[in-house]
Amino acid sequence: MKNQQFNIAVQKLHAATSIAVITGAGVSAESGIPTFRGAGGLWDQFSIEDLATPEGFQRNPRLVWEWYSWRRNEYGNAQPNPAHYTIAAMEAYYPEFLLITQNIDTLHSKAGSTKLLEIHGNIYKARCTECETVFDNLYTSLPEDLIRCPACHALARPHIVWFGELYDMRLINQATAFLATTDVVIVVGTSGMVSTPVYFALEALQHGAYVIDINPEVSEVSGHAHCHLQEKAGIALPKLWEAIKTHKTAL
Repeated sequence: MKNQQFNIAVQKLHAATSIAVITGAGVSAESGIPTFRGAGGLWDQFSIEDLATPEGFQRNPRLVWEWYSWRRNEYGNAQPNPAHYTIAAMEAYYPEFLLITQNIDTLHSKAGSTKLLEIHGNIYKARCTECETVFDNLYTSLPEDLIRCPACHALARPHIVWFGELYDMRLINQATAFLATTDVVIVVGTSGMVSTPVYFALEALQHGAYVIDINPEVSEVSGHAHCHLQEKAGIALPKLWEAIKTHKTAL
């Protein structure tokens, strides 16, 4: 059954002209970046309320900035893994392609992806708390007066979607518009505990897309997907990609 699912997935991907890939923390975990949920996840060790909410930032902006600065330094040595590079290769192959990522670490960009929506933000950017200007955060260490907006000099915050905040609807609308017409959706390395990947998968299903879930565990997406490849992203994606290229050569 597993081989049959894999073969059907290869056929669907080979026939497709438009695909979307949705990625979560499981993709970056293989590059050494810890996930948030599950055993050993960041939320087992740190307080969501203190570090990842608007209220926490209002109470203690220095603590929040110190935590994100620590994470930036941790991410600095991380490199893209085979899953990131395979997704970038898929972008170059398919006429219509969109990567929707929950990850804030920029490893997809490092691997060469350009058609991507970072729906949870970007850890290397900051956003002004007053004028909403988004800018590159180039500081390698935290200044005494924290990060300030280059436009109005007000206090800036990490350019991250925190708990209790709304998504940027411009990005969500771009994603849903693409998912309404795409042939195949690959959901990779997300637990689905944050409901957005499930919503995206269901949106695509309603419009006739073939949905593939890649996750070593059974996720919230798995029960909705046509195909669940129960392997790590760095194994399953290159295997799929090689099979697609071989399938093309054989025709």
